Amino acid sequence: MSRKEHAFNDVVRKIRKEMFGKGPERIRTVFIENMAISTMHGNLTATEKFIAQSPGGEDLIHKARTKMIQEEYKKKVPDGLEEIVGSKFIRLFSDIDIKDDVAVSVFYFEDNIEG
Repeated sequence: MSRKEHAFNDVVRKIRKEMFGKGPERIRTVFIENMAISTMHGNLTATEKFIAQSPGGEDLIHKARTKMIQEEYKKKVPDGLEEIVGSKFIRLFSDIDIKDDVAVSVFYFEDNIEG
């Protein structure tokens, strides 16, 4: 894992831990052109797993884990994120599979961030 990937993963893990009380157990990020694509495993808290078993619970957790994080990134770019990749952050696209506890986020930047 490169130093850049490690630093990027640390920022992603930190903000998710602050928002949801638990960060991903594993993150793998690849940098392609002007995007950072992060695959995250082990995201859900014990409470979220419990709620997901109730009627409508999966949808509730899915919405919280996708919409909330996207709104947070719109309000404030996490400290250090742009500095790590050397480009202005534009938008976050995010989704999670509640059953398999796997999330994918695509961080979209203004300039090429590969290398």
